[in-house]
Amino acid sequence: MTAEGAEAAPRTESSSCPGKERQTPASVEGGAGPSRRSWALSTLLIVVAVPIVGVGIRYYQDTLIWRRHEAGLKTLGPEGLFLFSSLDVDHDLYLSPEEFKPIAEKLTGIPPPAEFEEEFLHDPNGETFTLNAKMQPLLLDTMTKSKDGFLGVSHSSLSGLRSWKSPATPSATFSAAQFQAFLPPKGKGELGDTWWIIPSELNIFTGYLPNNRYHPPTPRGKEILIHNLLGMFHARPFVKSRFAPQGVVACVRAVSDFYYDIVFRIHAEFQLNEVPNFPFWFTPGQFAGHIVLSKDASHVRDFHLYVPNDKSLNVDMEWLYGASESSSMEVDIGYLPQMELRAAGPSTPSVIYDEEGNVIDSRREGGEPIRFVFEEIHWSSEISREEAASRLEVTFYPFKKVPYLPFTEAFSRAEAEGKLVHSILLWGSGRTLRETVLESSPVLALLNQSFISSWSLVKELEDLQADEQNLVLSQKARLHLEKYSFPVEMMVALPNGTVVHHINANNFLDQTSMKPEESPSFSFSGGFDDPSTSTYIRFLQEGLDKARPYLQS
Repeated sequence: MTAEGAEAAPRTESSSCPGKERQTPASVEGGAGPSRRSWALSTLLIVVAVPIVGVGIRYYQDTLIWRRHEAGLKTLGPEGLFLFSSLDVDHDLYLSPEEFKPIAEKLTGIPPPAEFEEEFLHDPNGETFTLNAKMQPLLLDTMTKSKDGFLGVSHSSLSGLRSWKSPATPSATFSAAQFQAFLPPKGKGELGDTWWIIPSELNIFTGYLPNNRYHPPTPRGKEILIHNLLGMFHARPFVKSRFAPQGVVACVRAVSDFYYDIVFRIHAEFQLNEVPNFPFWFTPGQFAGHIVLSKDASHVRDFHLYVPNDKSLNVDMEWLYGASESSSMEVDIGYLPQMELRAAGPSTPSVIYDEEGNVIDSRREGGEPIRFVFEEIHWSSEISREEAASRLEVTFYPFKKVPYLPFTEAFSRAEAEGKLVHSILLWGSGRTLRETVLESSPVLALLNQSFISSWSLVKELEDLQADEQNLVLSQKARLHLEKYSFPVEMMVALPNGTVVHHINANNFLDQTSMKPEESPSFSFSGGFDDPSTSTYIRFLQEGLDKARPYLQS
């Protein structure tokens, strides 16, 4: 009772004080105003604080990257920092395990796993087809050295080239299932998709593969099929070329319910000489081709592989004058009229069974294939061969994200779009240029914005200059050849062909050589910017400046 009375007393006192009851709602109501103001003030402070904090974080990150850059420059030097930055994809001056992967592969010698490494298991009842090889030997009189009668070139150096007159294997039979190597991997079966069948293993750290070799390494995985195909031309194909570009890339050109039309491009080379002669490397500009095969690779409808012969020169050649890697080397270029593989017809089975499993027809060893009537393939979607080839080219050559038009088309396009012509005139492949500065994002952006680009061989312009049927193009070719110096000349020209600015590749490389005391340019947005990029951009901008008076007049 006492406890209950004691607890009830406060309630009674509270309820017996009408003034307090009247004040309670007032006190709550009066407190709501300050609470709302406090909430609004807090919200305002948060809204103001967020961008301030963001700016502070950004400043901290930039400061951290700047300190890392200074520390890296002090520790590694400009050249070392450039190599480090070439791996630093996200430009945070910190190498993640994924970014470090190329180094690990180089040091350990363990290559990345291929997308397809299973050994091919021959199915005796599977479909087969025949490939026929044809070639016409290289025209020796298209080689530069032929102009002076190969003066100074030993007979033994060219012995392998001179004796290579026909394919090593004119005809060979293949299983259709072997060509599953050309099927797109998972996630790459859509129209226009590209992928690496044999990925390039060359990078800034691997450098180039050795020149002083006679026999190709043992092929593995998908390399086996490519090796066997190229081996029909010559006994010593090197599926992995010494220099970039290297590898095999494919693209889905057309799709139906049951078939793919796959366009592909191969960069490989041959070793033509044997001991005791020194190595002679024969490197076609590319092997192009296409294959039409069923989605389960059980049937091949068509196959064609060839070296394109639409250019005046389509083969690079290099040969050593000694037995060591440091021996002097000669280089030349020439024209190969024909090198191709063609399917004699679609693949066919060797045995035909009825519904009960009884043999109703078969092909005997060496006999004629079973004759079939094949249904026509109706493609549900497709792109042109030119579009597919362009996608392959960009995969091999990132600098081709900027279209490089033929010399005969570039100037009319430039005039139509009110742009200048960025023209590259070269004797050989321009390997160094295309693998470095022309791939740079800032250079690509400026070229896309202000220029029409063109890429020409000296021989092509010499032929144009001699063409009396087209005097306008002949004049433009002459103006370019007057400014050309071996081996590569980069030019900026007006739409009428007048060259307003130019630089030789050797001079360009001299300008971009980094001296130990020179610091490379650096920006937080773009990361480390190598000297070649800034020098090439300066060259292009100077061309724009020099062209301005002509354009204004």
